[in-house]
Amino acid sequence: KAWQRFRRHRLAMVGLAMFAIIVAVTLAAPLIDRYPPNELNLKDKFQPPSAEHWLGTDRVGRDVWSRTLHGGRVSLAVGFSAALVSMSIGIVLGALSGFYGGATDMLIMRFTDVLMTFPRVVIMLTVATFVRQTIVNVILLIGLFSWMGTARLVRGQVLSLREEQFVLAARSLGAGSLTLIFAHVMPSVIAPLLATLTFTISGAILLESGLSFLGVGIPLPTPSWGNMLHNAQEMVQHAPMLAILPGLLILFTVISFNYIGDGVRDAVDPRSIQR
Repeated sequence: KAWQRFRRHRLAMVGLAMFAIIVAVTLAAPLIDRYPPNELNLKDKFQPPSAEHWLGTDRVGRDVWSRTLHGGRVSLAVGFSAALVSMSIGIVLGALSGFYGGATDMLIMRFTDVLMTFPRVVIMLTVATFVRQTIVNVILLIGLFSWMGTARLVRGQVLSLREEQFVLAARSLGAGSLTLIFAHVMPSVIAPLLATLTFTISGAILLESGLSFLGVGIPLPTPSWGNMLHNAQEMVQHAPMLAILPGLLILFTVISFNYIGDGVRDAVDPRSIQR
Protein backbone atom coordinates (compact mmCIF):
# COMPACT_ATOMS: atom_id res chain seq x y z
CA LYS A 1 0.00 0.00 0.00
CA ALA A 2 2.84 2.38 0.79
CA TRP A 3 4.38 1.71 -2.63
CA GLN A 4 1.03 2.33 -4.31
CA ARG A 5 0.65 5.64 -2.51
CA PHE A 6 4.22 6.55 -3.44
CA ARG A 7 3.59 5.80 -7.11
CA ARG A 8 0.56 8.10 -7.10
CA HIS A 9 2.80 10.96 -5.91
CA ARG A 10 3.82 12.45 -9.26
CA LEU A 11 6.64 14.65 -7.99
CA ALA A 12 8.08 11.73 -6.05
CA MET A 13 8.18 9.62 -9.20
CA VAL A 14 9.80 12.48 -11.10
CA GLY A 15 12.39 12.78 -8.34
CA LEU A 16 12.99 9.03 -8.37
CA ALA A 17 13.53 9.08 -12.13
CA MET A 18 15.93 12.04 -11.89
CA PHE A 19 17.88 10.37 -9.11
CA ALA A 20 18.04 7.04 -10.99
CA ILE A 21 19.46 8.75 -14.07
CA ILE A 22 22.08 10.66 -12.06
CA VAL A 23 23.16 7.54 -10.16
CA ALA A 24 23.28 5.40 -13.31
CA VAL A 25 25.43 7.91 -15.18
CA THR A 26 27.86 8.47 -12.30
CA LEU A 27 28.22 4.75 -11.56
CA ALA A 28 28.98 4.16 -15.23
CA ALA A 29 31.72 6.82 -15.18
CA PRO A 30 34.62 4.41 -15.86
CA LEU A 31 32.76 3.13 -18.91
CA ILE A 32 31.63 6.40 -20.49
CA ASP A 33 34.35 8.90 -19.54
CA ARG A 34 36.60 10.03 -22.36
CA TYR A 35 39.78 10.78 -20.43
CA PRO A 36 41.11 10.19 -16.90
CA PRO A 37 39.55 12.86 -14.65
CA ASN A 38 42.92 14.13 -13.38
CA GLU A 39 44.86 14.00 -16.66
CA LEU A 40 46.52 17.38 -17.34
CA ASN A 41 47.04 18.82 -20.81
CA LEU A 42 48.01 22.48 -20.64
CA LYS A 43 47.97 22.82 -24.43
CA ASP A 44 44.22 22.09 -24.46
CA LYS A 45 43.10 24.31 -21.57
CA PHE A 46 39.77 26.16 -21.83
CA GLN A 47 38.71 24.19 -24.87
CA PRO A 48 35.04 24.68 -25.85
CA PRO A 49 32.73 21.65 -26.17
CA SER A 50 33.81 19.51 -29.11
CA ALA A 51 33.85 15.94 -30.39
CA GLU A 52 37.02 15.26 -28.39
CA HIS A 53 35.92 17.02 -25.20
CA TRP A 54 32.13 16.90 -24.97
CA LEU A 55 31.94 19.59 -22.28
CA GLY A 56 35.27 21.26 -22.94
CA THR A 57 38.29 21.46 -20.63
CA ASP A 58 39.22 23.47 -17.54
CA ARG A 59 42.17 25.78 -16.86
CA VAL A 60 44.73 22.97 -16.81
CA GLY A 61 43.26 20.97 -19.68
CA ARG A 62 41.32 18.39 -17.70
CA ASP A 63 38.23 16.98 -19.39
CA VAL A 64 35.10 18.50 -17.78
CA TRP A 65 32.86 15.59 -18.77
CA SER A 66 35.11 13.07 -17.00
CA ARG A 67 35.56 15.23 -13.91
CA THR A 68 31.80 15.80 -13.68
CA LEU A 69 31.07 12.07 -13.78
CA HIS A 70 33.72 11.13 -11.25
CA GLY A 71 32.90 14.17 -9.13
CA GLY A 72 29.32 12.97 -8.93
CA ARG A 73 30.46 9.62 -7.60
CA VAL A 74 32.42 11.38 -4.84
CA SER A 75 29.63 13.81 -3.94
CA LEU A 76 26.98 11.07 -3.79
CA ALA A 77 29.25 8.74 -1.81
CA VAL A 78 30.02 11.48 0.70
CA GLY A 79 26.33 12.39 0.96
CA PHE A 80 25.19 8.81 1.60
CA SER A 81 28.05 8.03 3.99
CA ALA A 82 27.64 11.23 6.00
CA ALA A 83 23.88 10.65 6.21
CA LEU A 84 24.54 7.11 7.51
CA VAL A 85 26.84 8.47 10.23
CA SER A 86 24.36 11.21 11.12
CA MET A 87 21.36 8.89 11.24
CA SER A 88 23.21 6.29 13.31
CA ILE A 89 24.19 8.82 15.96
CA GLY A 90 20.75 10.42 15.99
CA ILE A 91 18.91 7.10 16.26
CA VAL A 92 21.04 5.80 19.14
CA LEU A 93 20.98 9.01 21.17
CA GLY A 94 17.30 9.70 20.47
CA ALA A 95 16.28 6.15 21.39
CA LEU A 96 18.26 6.20 24.65
CA SER A 97 16.92 9.62 25.55
CA GLY A 98 13.28 8.77 24.89
CA PHE A 99 13.33 5.30 26.44
CA TYR A 100 15.19 5.98 29.69
CA GLY A 101 13.99 9.56 30.30
CA GLY A 102 15.00 11.32 33.50
CA ALA A 103 18.64 12.38 33.81
CA THR A 104 19.62 10.55 30.62
CA ASP A 105 16.98 12.41 28.64
CA MET A 106 17.91 15.76 30.14
CA LEU A 107 21.65 15.30 29.52
CA ILE A 108 21.28 14.16 25.90
CA MET A 109 18.65 16.74 24.96
CA ARG A 110 20.49 19.65 26.59
CA PHE A 111 23.64 18.65 24.70
CA THR A 112 21.55 18.47 21.52
CA ASP A 113 20.04 21.90 22.18
CA VAL A 114 23.48 23.42 22.74
CA LEU A 115 24.74 22.08 19.41
CA MET A 116 21.63 23.33 17.61
CA THR A 117 22.14 26.88 18.90
CA PHE A 118 25.49 27.28 17.10
CA PRO A 119 25.68 27.97 13.36
CA ARG A 120 26.52 24.56 11.96
CA VAL A 121 28.54 25.77 8.98
CA VAL A 122 30.66 28.06 11.17
CA ILE A 123 31.49 25.20 13.54
CA MET A 124 32.33 22.89 10.64
CA LEU A 125 34.58 25.47 9.03
CA THR A 126 36.37 26.02 12.33
CA VAL A 127 36.90 22.30 12.93
CA ALA A 128 37.94 21.74 9.30
CA THR A 129 40.87 24.14 9.69
CA PHE A 130 42.36 21.89 12.39
CA VAL A 131 41.93 18.50 10.71
CA ARG A 132 43.46 17.02 7.60
CA GLN A 133 41.46 17.36 4.41
CA THR A 134 40.43 13.83 3.45
CA ILE A 135 37.20 12.29 2.21
CA VAL A 136 36.80 10.34 5.47
CA ASN A 137 37.24 13.49 7.56
CA VAL A 138 34.67 15.35 5.48
CA ILE A 139 32.18 12.49 5.96
CA LEU A 140 32.77 12.44 9.72
CA LEU A 141 32.61 16.24 9.94
CA ILE A 142 29.22 16.39 8.23
CA GLY A 143 27.85 13.38 10.09
CA LEU A 144 28.96 14.53 13.54
CA PHE A 145 27.21 17.89 13.18
CA SER A 146 23.99 16.78 11.43
CA TRP A 147 22.36 14.28 13.80
CA MET A 148 20.44 16.62 16.11
CA GLY A 149 17.16 16.72 14.17
CA THR A 150 17.10 12.94 13.87
CA ALA A 151 17.71 12.55 17.61
CA ARG A 152 14.80 14.82 18.48
CA LEU A 153 12.51 12.99 16.05
CA VAL A 154 13.41 9.55 17.41
CA ARG A 155 13.09 10.74 21.01
CA GLY A 156 9.54 11.97 20.39
CA GLN A 157 8.54 8.73 18.70
CA VAL A 158 10.05 6.56 21.43
CA LEU A 159 8.38 8.61 24.18
CA SER A 160 4.99 7.89 22.62
CA LEU A 161 5.71 4.17 22.17
CA ARG A 162 7.52 3.08 25.32
CA GLU A 163 4.30 2.70 27.34
CA GLU A 164 2.38 0.85 24.63
CA GLN A 165 0.94 -2.57 25.46
CA PHE A 166 3.30 -4.54 23.22
CA VAL A 167 6.33 -2.95 24.93
CA LEU A 168 4.93 -3.66 28.40
CA ALA A 169 4.20 -7.24 27.36
CA ALA A 170 7.77 -7.75 26.12
CA ARG A 171 9.11 -6.25 29.36
CA SER A 172 6.95 -8.60 31.44
CA LEU A 173 8.42 -11.55 29.54
CA GLY A 174 11.92 -10.51 30.62
CA ALA A 175 13.18 -8.55 27.61
CA GLY A 176 16.13 -6.29 28.42
CA SER A 177 16.28 -2.56 27.73
CA LEU A 178 18.30 -2.83 24.52
CA THR A 179 16.00 -5.56 23.22
CA LEU A 180 12.96 -3.43 24.00
CA ILE A 181 14.47 -0.41 22.27
CA PHE A 182 15.86 -1.93 19.10
CA ALA A 183 13.67 -5.02 18.65
CA HIS A 184 10.26 -3.72 19.73
CA VAL A 185 10.20 0.10 19.72
CA MET A 186 12.48 1.08 16.83
CA PRO A 187 10.67 -0.95 14.13
CA SER A 188 7.69 1.34 14.69
CA VAL A 189 9.91 4.39 14.11
CA ILE A 190 11.26 3.23 10.74
CA ALA A 191 8.50 4.89 8.70
CA PRO A 192 9.21 8.53 9.69
CA LEU A 193 12.95 7.81 9.60
CA LEU A 194 12.76 6.86 5.92
CA ALA A 195 11.53 10.32 5.01
CA THR A 196 14.11 11.92 7.29
CA LEU A 197 16.86 9.89 5.61
CA THR A 198 16.16 11.37 2.18
CA PHE A 199 16.30 14.93 3.51
CA THR A 200 19.46 14.11 5.47
CA ILE A 201 21.19 12.84 2.32
CA SER A 202 20.28 15.96 0.34
CA GLY A 203 21.47 18.14 3.20
CA ALA A 204 24.76 16.24 3.38
CA ILE A 205 25.33 16.70 -0.36
CA LEU A 206 24.72 20.43 0.02
CA LEU A 207 27.08 20.63 3.00
CA GLU A 208 29.82 18.79 1.13
CA SER A 209 29.39 21.09 -1.84
CA GLY A 210 29.50 24.15 0.40
CA LEU A 211 32.60 23.01 2.27
CA SER A 212 34.38 22.08 -0.96
CA PHE A 213 33.37 25.40 -2.53
CA LEU A 214 34.93 27.18 0.46
CA GLY A 215 38.11 25.15 0.06
CA VAL A 216 37.86 22.93 3.17
CA GLY A 217 36.00 19.95 1.72
CA ILE A 218 37.13 17.26 -0.71
CA PRO A 219 40.85 17.86 -1.39
CA LEU A 220 42.14 18.36 -4.91
CA PRO A 221 42.85 16.78 -7.33
CA THR A 222 39.96 14.44 -6.37
CA PRO A 223 36.96 15.90 -8.20
CA SER A 224 33.62 16.66 -6.57
CA TRP A 225 30.84 18.95 -7.67
CA GLY A 226 31.69 21.31 -4.84
CA ASN A 227 35.38 21.76 -5.59
CA MET A 228 34.58 22.04 -9.29
CA LEU A 229 32.52 25.09 -8.37
CA HIS A 230 35.42 26.32 -6.27
CA ASN A 231 37.79 26.06 -9.22
CA ALA A 232 35.31 27.74 -11.57
CA GLN A 233 34.53 30.83 -9.49
CA GLU A 234 37.42 32.87 -10.92
CA MET A 235 36.66 31.88 -14.53
CA VAL A 236 32.89 32.04 -14.63
CA GLN A 237 32.91 34.90 -17.18
CA HIS A 238 35.33 33.15 -19.55
CA ALA A 239 34.13 29.58 -19.11
CA PRO A 240 30.63 29.59 -17.54
CA MET A 241 30.08 25.89 -18.27
CA LEU A 242 32.64 25.03 -15.58
CA ALA A 243 30.25 26.44 -12.96
CA ILE A 244 26.88 25.85 -14.59
CA LEU A 245 27.15 22.08 -15.01
CA PRO A 246 28.12 21.04 -11.45
CA GLY A 247 25.72 23.64 -10.06
CA LEU A 248 22.81 22.20 -12.05
CA LEU A 249 23.68 18.65 -11.02
CA ILE A 250 23.73 19.63 -7.35
CA LEU A 251 20.38 21.37 -7.85
CA PHE A 252 18.75 18.41 -9.62
CA THR A 253 20.12 15.91 -7.10
CA VAL A 254 18.87 17.84 -4.08
CA ILE A 255 15.49 18.50 -5.69
CA SER A 256 15.10 14.81 -6.57
CA PHE A 257 15.82 13.78 -2.97
CA ASN A 258 13.36 16.35 -1.64
CA TYR A 259 10.66 15.09 -3.99
CA ILE A 260 11.39 11.49 -2.98
CA GLY A 261 11.28 12.51 0.69
CA ASP A 262 7.88 14.14 0.24
CA GLY A 263 6.58 11.02 -1.46
CA VAL A 264 7.96 8.68 1.20
CA ARG A 265 6.51 10.83 3.98
CA ASP A 266 3.05 10.74 2.41
CA ALA A 267 3.30 7.04 1.59
CA VAL A 268 4.23 5.84 5.09
CA ASP A 269 2.01 8.26 6.99
CA PRO A 270 -1.32 6.49 7.65
CA ARG A 271 -3.03 9.88 8.06
CA SER A 272 -1.94 11.11 4.64
CA ILE A 273 -4.63 11.82 2.08
CA GLN A 274 -4.58 9.21 -0.64
CA ARG A 275 -4.22 10.84 -4.00
